[in-house]
Amino acid sequence: MASADGNGSPWSSGLCDCFSDMESCCCTIWCPCVAFGRASEIIDEGSTSCFRNALIFCLIASFTPCICLYTCSYRSRLRRKYNLQESPCNDCCVHYLCWNCALCQEYRELKNHGFDMHIGWQKNVQKRDKGVEIPPVVEGHMIR
Repeated sequence: MASADGNGSPWSSGLCDCFSDMESCCCTIWCPCVAFGRASEIIDEGSTSCFRNALIFCLIASFTPCICLYTCSYRSRLRRKYNLQESPCNDCCVHYLCWNCALCQEYRELKNHGFDMHIGWQKNVQKRDKGVEIPPVVEGHMIR
C-alpha cells in the first residue's frame, strides 16, 4: 500500500497480518501493555523503560478510551526511524480504528529488523555489538 505522499518503504508485514506471528499476536491481544512497553523501549532506544511505558499505557487505558493518542506517537517515531509508509491512513487513524492490529504490526516490524523483543534495548545493543547470542540468565546454583 502506498502512502498518501508516495514516500517511504513498505512495512515488512501488513496491518492485518496479525496471525502470521502468533507470539506477537497473542502478546498484543492478551497483554497489550507488555507489547507496547517492549516496542516503545526499543523505539525510544532505551531512554525509557518497558515497565514505565507499560504502566503509562495501563493508566491511560484505565481512565480514558483515548489510548490511541498515546500509542500513535510511537507508530510515527517507528515510521520515521525506518522510513516506513504512512499506510493505510495516518498514524492516529490507524491506532484509533484498530490499535491492536497496529501495535501487533509495529511489534512484528521491530522483530523483522532483528530485535529480540524479550530482552530490551540494552541487551539488543550488546548482542548486536558483540555479534553473539546473549545466554539466558540462570537463577540459583547448580547442585549435585
